[in-house]
Amino acid sequence: MSADLRAAWGHLLRMSDSTGLFEHAEGATPRREHGYCVDDVARGLVVLAREGALTPQLHRLAENYLAFLCHAQVRTGAIHNRLSFDRRWTDTPGSGDWWGRALWGLGTLAHRGPDSWLRDQALTRFEISAAHRSPSTRSMAFAALGAAEVLVRDPAHKAARRLLADGAAAVGRPSPDPRWPWPEARLFYANGALPEVLLAAGHLLDRPAQVEAGLALLTWLREMETEAGQLSMTPVGGRAAGDRRPGFDQQPIEAAALADAFARAFAYTGDAEWAEGVRQCAAWFRGANDAGVPLIDPGTGGCGDGLGATEASLNQGAESTLALISTLQHERALTGPAR
Repeated sequence: MSADLRAAWGHLLRMSDSTGLFEHAEGATPRREHGYCVDDVARGLVVLAREGALTPQLHRLAENYLAFLCHAQVRTGAIHNRLSFDRRWTDTPGSGDWWGRALWGLGTLAHRGPDSWLRDQALTRFEISAAHRSPSTRSMAFAALGAAEVLVRDPAHKAARRLLADGAAAVGRPSPDPRWPWPEARLFYANGALPEVLLAAGHLLDRPAQVEAGLALLTWLREMETEAGQLSMTPVGGRAAGDRRPGFDQQPIEAAALADAFARAFAYTGDAEWAEGVRQCAAWFRGANDAGVPLIDPGTGGCGDGLGATEASLNQGAESTLALISTLQHERALTGPAR
């Protein structure tokens, strides 16, 4: 394990307690007053399940995060997102991004979890919420990535097959305009998840046209988010055709979503260009970016929440640190044995 990845796990432990994962930080110190959210806990389950052999501390973290998602889920399959520090839900259960990410986390744990009881419990909870659908494209994309994980475990799983197919349908097909083939008028956030869903659906549901569409969109997206051989990503406000570049603040979640999609494209095609894309994503965290500054804090292992024009944010919250961990996992897989 690289020093960067080992340190990032240390910061994730710092941001966690027996309830869940604190959303925000002041510097590297958790801000308890902002509480916890399913969005981040679900992301945490994804990276923990991908890690394989877990230390006792990280194993306990996976157990706690799964318990948090179980507590957030209601009988209908809808899911709460925000829990205050005094353990009260402050929202109404629904099917926003957090629902999609919860299914992603549960599906990944169901496939890759370190113990059979964790895998089985995650699958049970996945099945409860997999009957829901969301009007949000990204919510559906995140949920579909969880369904793809379940299908690797069980290719005949009906609910997962339906959810993956519906997630790909929500993404849609590339626009016929070669200058802007993206299926939305603007790039928003976690953009790599959209072509990744098309790749997963095409591969796992035997739909070659969707694989081709996913590769075409991902190729275009990489070109849009690269400048002079390094990532120059969509800023927090999004990007449309003709917007000035570079844009700020750039978000670690965007680099992580690109790395996810590049890693899947590399796994399916063996094309070294996609492996190089993963390395570009990791390099972005280390300073190969539009500001020329690293987002990784070597003293804490945390990752700055965003990249401004001249500096990275000093705050090292859960989302950014999980984005770093996820990207470094993909980078490591290029040189180490695949799981």
